[in-house]
Amino acid sequence: MRLPRPDISQLRAVVERLASLERLPTSAGEREAAQWIALRLRELGARAAVEEEAAYASYARPIGLLTALAAFCGTRGRLAAAIGGTIAAAGIVDEISYGRRWTRRITARARSAYNVVGEAGDPAAERTLVVMAHHDAAPTGVVFDHTAERWFASRYPGVVERITQNPPMWWPVVAGPALVAAGGALGLRRPRLAGVMVSALATAAFADIAARRAVPGANDNLSAVAVLVALAAALRERPVPGLRVILFSAGAEEALQEGVRGFAARHFPELDRKSTFFLNLDTVGSGRLVLLEAEGPIRLEPYDRDLNELVARCAAEQGIAVMRGLSSRNSTDGVVPNRHGYPTSTLVSVDGLKLLPHYHRHSDRPEHVDYECVADAAVLAEAVARALAAAPR
Repeated sequence: MRLPRPDISQLRAVVERLASLERLPTSAGEREAAQWIALRLRELGARAAVEEEAAYASYARPIGLLTALAAFCGTRGRLAAAIGGTIAAAGIVDEISYGRRWTRRITARARSAYNVVGEAGDPAAERTLVVMAHHDAAPTGVVFDHTAERWFASRYPGVVERITQNPPMWWPVVAGPALVAAGGALGLRRPRLAGVMVSALATAAFADIAARRAVPGANDNLSAVAVLVALAAALRERPVPGLRVILFSAGAEEALQEGVRGFAARHFPELDRKSTFFLNLDTVGSGRLVLLEAEGPIRLEPYDRDLNELVARCAAEQGIAVMRGLSSRNSTDGVVPNRHGYPTSTLVSVDGLKLLPHYHRHSDRPEHVDYECVADAAVLAEAVARALAAAPR
């Protein structure tokens, strides 16, 4: 059965309303956005509330401190280089790979992220689908200039077509301190100095990011918030018996999954891993939907194969084109339930060059969102909910 598509004007209205707020992680703007989303979900019949969770505001500051440590220690002799580089490299991996976050816990003060948790569907159902988005917005920075990659993609489309992963942008950040540590331990001056240079450049880049204001974040990730609102409306108009649906919009995702950590601590103990499924939506207004096969900044962690196949079947039944075979070297909120063992799928999007247009730039505005792509994501989310409700127990 083909499902009706949401009204494009309603999707646009959600994005335009929230894009007017400056929504850095843990900010007053993030809180205001969360309150508006919760109110809108309640108006559409969902039981929704804002949950305040302890969170840190930035990834740029703690990681920048670690790269600065590596650059400094690399100029202070072999022992200092070996110890400081090792600490910095290990700390960065911990920060970006859903670790313990020792650096930010030591160097920063915890603030509050504002999560929106809504519930629709059948509250007594055996199965639960958690549909995830995030409503905070990232700061920009010089490193997010896309001129070079767009030139390359336009010049060499055949190469881009064969690429199945985005460049591992975090690897050089880890490599700088690792070179400092190796050079110090082995007494090799050139690798140590190379590590100092890479770490110094990274420090400057993170300082730049930490000083910037938030971008509008229309595609990343108000496009997915619009899907949550459309899904709440669809479930009110066309109830799905036999499935509990949690509509979850996280705060502080752009600080590397801070808000969803709070959701995990609060809700995972009550969510059974065998009967709870996660559909994560992030930046779904670029033009071409993508069902990620795996994700992770250091090591690719595969998403659930069975759930991915179900999502792909639902897309085919609805006549929605979804790209397969791509993995991401970044991280979204989907890495958290995936790491905890829940069946998880992550849906993103790319443009015709397989790039994220306006990513972390001030041009990520409502007028640049592909709302037909957002509508496809909304239809697909509803189709997945219906398929899970109807699937054999």
